Amino acid sequence: MSQRHDLLIELGTEELPPKALKGLSESFTASFVAELNQARLSFEDVESFATPRRLAVLFKSVEAQQADEIVEKRGPAIQAAFDADGNPTRAAEGWARGLGITVADAERLKTDKGEWLLYNATVAGKSIRDLVQGFIDQAVKQLPIPKAMRWGSTSYQFIRPLHTLTVMLDHEVLDAELFGVQSDNKVNGHRFHHPERLTVDHAANYAEVLASGHVVASFAARRETIRESVVELAKAEDAVPVWDEDLIDEVASLVEYPVPMVANFDESFLAVPKEALIYTMKDDQRYFPLVNENGDLLPRFIFISNIQSRDPQQVIQGNEKVIRPRLADAQFFFESDKKTKLADRLDKLDTVLFQKELGSIGDKARRMEATSRFIADELKADKNAAARAGLLAKADLVSSMVMEFPEVQGIMGMHYARHDGESEAVASAIEAHYRPRFAGDSLPTSLEGCAVALADKLDTLSGIFGIGQIPTGDRDPFGLRRAAIGMLRILVEKQLPLDVETLVRSAVANYGNIIKNPDEVTAQVVDFLLGRFRAWYQEQSISVDVIQAVLARRPTIALDFDHRVKAVAEFRSNPQAEALAAANKRVSNILAKSEITLTTVDVSLLHEDAEKALYRALSGLRDTVSTAAINGDYAAALSALATLREPVDRFFDEVMVNADDEAIRRNRLSLLNELRDQFLNVADISLLQS
Repeated sequence: MSQRHDLLIELGTEELPPKALKGLSESFTASFVAELNQARLSFEDVESFATPRRLAVLFKSVEAQQADEIVEKRGPAIQAAFDADGNPTRAAEGWARGLGITVADAERLKTDKGEWLLYNATVAGKSIRDLVQGFIDQAVKQLPIPKAMRWGSTSYQFIRPLHTLTVMLDHEVLDAELFGVQSDNKVNGHRFHHPERLTVDHAANYAEVLASGHVVASFAARRETIRESVVELAKAEDAVPVWDEDLIDEVASLVEYPVPMVANFDESFLAVPKEALIYTMKDDQRYFPLVNENGDLLPRFIFISNIQSRDPQQVIQGNEKVIRPRLADAQFFFESDKKTKLADRLDKLDTVLFQKELGSIGDKARRMEATSRFIADELKADKNAAARAGLLAKADLVSSMVMEFPEVQGIMGMHYARHDGESEAVASAIEAHYRPRFAGDSLPTSLEGCAVALADKLDTLSGIFGIGQIPTGDRDPFGLRRAAIGMLRILVEKQLPLDVETLVRSAVANYGNIIKNPDEVTAQVVDFLLGRFRAWYQEQSISVDVIQAVLARRPTIALDFDHRVKAVAEFRSNPQAEALAAANKRVSNILAKSEITLTTVDVSLLHEDAEKALYRALSGLRDTVSTAAINGDYAAALSALATLREPVDRFFDEVMVNADDEAIRRNRLSLLNELRDQFLNVADISLLQS
């Protein structure tokens, strides 16, 4: 049995990009795991480490030596390996010489296709000492480095200059090199608390050694420490921290020894909308703002220091000094912006390009005004408020605040609208029109907000499709896929019974002569929108065949589409579903091959008991299924249709569809067509897979 050891690899670097650190660490570890698996070297556990100045991975109890491998080496066919006298040919001798054997040492391999010379060669397994350099080279090559840099007078390129390389097998330092740096057992401690290098005595002690040098090596542990300490400090302040997962990741990527502290800012800044202040603290300074239980911003924040200062107040005051001018900028922009009404900024939107073929943002605003009015009217909402919000929705883009802090677009529009005396319906719809901004984001709460959000997305989709810039592959510069999913979420989750085709046609019409082929563009956008359902439902673990069965009917009311999908997904688990899907597929194939003109079923031509029984069953269900489908109760429709299993099976067992008599044949095909039409009230279940 191969001996097992702990294997450590660490790259010690200059400070790595904080937003990239987590991804770099995951890639680094995954590459080594893949290399060890490919080399057939098993291990019991793996642990990743990542700090601003290092990437490392530790494998516990890894095999240090590959097992020997038996490899079949097939030689020439017997006819070519020996001459007429049975002596080895030059081909056979050359093959044997290459393997270090004689022809006499070879075995023979017999198969149905012939007989060949064969030698089972033993390939000695390699030591991890011989393999580790290749592992390192491959892992470094696969790191997701957006932009490499050079340093010194060398030609080396990497994400940051490399200072140390540590490759250890238990106590032993393995021979390895990277970017001119030779492996040893020295690693960097904390830049300030322990500037001297630390000595790793054993691979398994890596994290413990770094801890003695004020470095929390585990990214996950450091991240959790930050989370817990922020929660604890906030609780002591009777507050709740404002954060998101990306912010915690980034802060954990900026420090090696997290020390949480609370700081303050002047209460006068609270007159500025809290969203702008929160954005400044989070995105510019990587601070954790604090709010009270009602969500009101407090004049305090938590920050994470990378040092344990002997005079913490100096560190706190330093951070308070840093944030003050940023908050003062936000305050200045807010007060300055309030001097100009949103409506008075519309002319300036005409100078901002939306897309060169589609005009300015001002043009888009006027189209949004019209489309918002149309949608609100369809929803029986306040169409005047929706139209006003649609017109003003983009006006804050030319405000000083949004130009400085783009993340607060829409939010500032809401605040400025309130200041201008616009109605609350208008103000809230302006903020809501960007929603959902990302997967899982909240949706507009008001119907007017829904109208403007839909209008914005419809305008972009229709315009970009109208000039032929349809998304292909990974290219989607205008975020049309995100816009489409956002539209579907609003329509379905807000239970809005709007027809997508009607909405798109309205948006396309507002482009006037810019879109030359409105019918074609409308069809393309509708198909694109319906196509987004596939990815959306797959995320909900609904199988593709269920989605395809509904797509085949092309229902253009998104809410109706959702009801059908849910009903078919439920029906698919019905014991009758598989047989009925197969029967529908059979019916579909029969009808596709027939060239006979179908008519209504003639009862007088039904001769067989089985066809009469099917006709009676269909007749008895017709009104029930039709009414259920009209009311959108597709589950009830399919539940009723599931009772057709027995008469359908009996029909195919006992009835010859292609009868010699043409009238009877036409009548039976018409009966099958009626059967299929009943199911098509919901979906094409012939597409369901068994």
